[in-house]
Amino acid sequence: MGSPVSSVVVLDRDAPEPLAVQLADALRRAAVDGRLRPGDRVPATRVLARELGLSRTVTAAAYDQLVAEGWLGARHGAGTFVTAAPPRAAPPRSASPPPRVGNGSSLSSDERTAPPMHGVDLRPGAPCLEVLDTAAWRRAWRRAGDLEPAERPEHAGTGAYRSAVAEHLLRHRGIPAAADDLLATAGTTTGFAEVLAVLRRQRGRPLRVGIEDPGYRRAAGVARADGAEVVGLAVDADGLVVDALPAGLDVVYTTPAHQYPLGGRLPVARRGALVERARAEGFVVVEDDYDGELRYDVAPLPVLAALAPDVVVHLGTASKIATPTLGVGWMVAPPALRDQVLATRWETGTRPAPAGQAVLAAWARDGALGRHLARLRRELAARRTLVVDAVTAAGHGVVGDRAGAHLVVPLGSAAAEEAAVAGAADAGLLVDGLAAHHLEGGAPRSHGVLVGWAAPTRAELADALLRWGTALADVPGTARGVGVGPA
Repeated sequence: MGSPVSSVVVLDRDAPEPLAVQLADALRRAAVDGRLRPGDRVPATRVLARELGLSRTVTAAAYDQLVAEGWLGARHGAGTFVTAAPPRAAPPRSASPPPRVGNGSSLSSDERTAPPMHGVDLRPGAPCLEVLDTAAWRRAWRRAGDLEPAERPEHAGTGAYRSAVAEHLLRHRGIPAAADDLLATAGTTTGFAEVLAVLRRQRGRPLRVGIEDPGYRRAAGVARADGAEVVGLAVDADGLVVDALPAGLDVVYTTPAHQYPLGGRLPVARRGALVERARAEGFVVVEDDYDGELRYDVAPLPVLAALAPDVVVHLGTASKIATPTLGVGWMVAPPALRDQVLATRWETGTRPAPAGQAVLAAWARDGALGRHLARLRRELAARRTLVVDAVTAAGHGVVGDRAGAHLVVPLGSAAAEEAAVAGAADAGLLVDGLAAHHLEGGAPRSHGVLVGWAAPTRAELADALLRWGTALADVPGTARGVGVGPA
């Protein structure tokens, strides 16, 4: 007789999905619906493989994924256990018509933290254009140009674009949203501004907005432009510290898949706690999923919007996976809030420009977007290895998950951070210090430099890392492995 765990697993060996993915999905669903509960012991990978007639490689890969997501955890000498439960389902709410809303803000979607300068750019925020298939890119532009001019504006975004994004979100981010469930945006900051404007009018007062510190300072700028009070939220190596959230917030802006800039991923237990607090205290969670597609060790983690669509606004952008040239992003929001954003656009005549939407839809139509993401992940993973090797050879450690296109080199003081940034500049390199990512008005609680690897070509990066290693070796830092997070 098999274990209780094997009884919750149904595998389709003829399905296109790998068996490891099917197994992880089945165990995750069992935890979601309560068939597996926190504290339940799961069989060893060898035992489960025998019960299911699988290779141990398959069961080990599924366990690795669930451990990375925080659903499972190992106890030394005791085995592997279910460690977290998802948030409970939202209580039913009575339907009510959305209030009328007025004008929303519109801000630039440019996400760079500093103006252009001379030198090899190792700052975060840029896409990797070297892997772009220029032939496929040109075909997409030609197909977009063949479209007939529209007679009326499409305030929600074009149907083709929203369908392409819906498929992308389901395949790469696990969000089961239909095309009508999402809105096109001009980028993350523009979408955030629209959400804040709606909530401010709905609540009839300036908002109190919590933003991770260190975090995305442009989000703080958007909030202040809307008249909001900005509150810095504590983060650690795992991301947002949910237990430390202050009371009285209207919005929590967070980057759970890959905390910006420190690079942690929010564990399942914290995600559940955040959702429970949002429902209990009435705040909205804005999930900035700026590079969630770019993981190299395990599959991308489930997004908050898939766990709690009633209290989470999911914002994404094409600027990191493609190029800011398109000027496009997307929003998945609770229905009433989404309808209010759309009503604002109708009342004011504002809408995201359709040209970039047409190009991305054409690019995705024949699978070119999926092929690009596969190339992009391979290239960025290889570049990350080059960066980690150069930093560790210089006697320093790194902070940040194996994801995205940047990491942090932790340093012990503000003086060391300033010396590292200056040394990089002397070597003809552009890097950001952590001080540039702490919110205004507060003293930085951590010090270090950010190193990005997407902007330069591979050859430029290799040369830059030689110079960077020499400059970094002269800066006192924290040795790798001494409380500095994953490498």
